[in-house]
Amino acid sequence: MRVLVYSDDASTRQRVREAIGRRPAADVPLVEIVECATHAKVVQHLDSGVIDVAVLDGEAKPAGGMGVARQAKDEVHDCPPICLLIARRDDRWLAEWSRAEAVVPQPIDPVALADTVADLMRRRLSTRLPAH
Repeated sequence: MRVLVYSDDASTRQRVREAIGRRPAADVPLVEIVECATHAKVVQHLDSGVIDVAVLDGEAKPAGGMGVARQAKDEVHDCPPICLLIARRDDRWLAEWSRAEAVVPQPIDPVALADTVADLMRRRLSTRLPAH
């Protein structure tokens, strides 16, 4: 499965990549990480229909992950499940506004992020629309 990781910060993308690993849980498929540092690339990958789960940095600049998530939920047909990385507990209401399926606080807890991504992968496996 393809997991998109969006952040303008390379170290954040690396921490997410390391937390997810090749397989975040024994009962999910192997993961191919697709890294993006720009909003335009996120849109391009999500529009392609090949992304199964997205992990978006709520602190990314200039386009934060919450706004990107909301846009994706409004515009992408069969939008994949989204996990938002948030820096402040008070950002949870914005994460709800964005319609993201999951939230993981920063600093990243690798076990919590791997478990969350695995849960989203399972959800995607059960809900993905067939390819046309």
